[in-house]
Amino acid sequence: MSIEHVLMLDLHDDPELIAEYERYHAPGAGWPEIEASIRRSGIEAMRIYRLDTRLVMVIEVDDSFDFAAKARADAADPAVQRWEKLMSRFQRVGPDGAKWRRAERIFDLATALRG
Repeated sequence: MSIEHVLMLDLHDDPELIAEYERYHAPGAGWPEIEASIRRSGIEAMRIYRLDTRLVMVIEVDDSFDFAAKARADAADPAVQRWEKLMSRFQRVGPDGAKWRRAERIFDLATALRG
């Protein structure tokens, strides 16, 4: 059974940077070592949506996934560190120092009427 998480991030408000960011995320443009890292962590599916400068990432994870373990693995992976450094020029850092921040679910139609 997959578990879904939603994360959000803001890009710098610069149309040229946003277009470049999207090129890095276009089909076939990804780095194979980054995809491998994502899959090794227990992330089964990932989708990113954009509205203006706001990105929304939806990930579906297996039971083994752990955000802290993913962060530790990323910190120890030179390819992920190169990718993160490259992406940092596009991404705004939140007030807590984080880029991607987890969104809190406040409504679920499946349980809305059951209370």
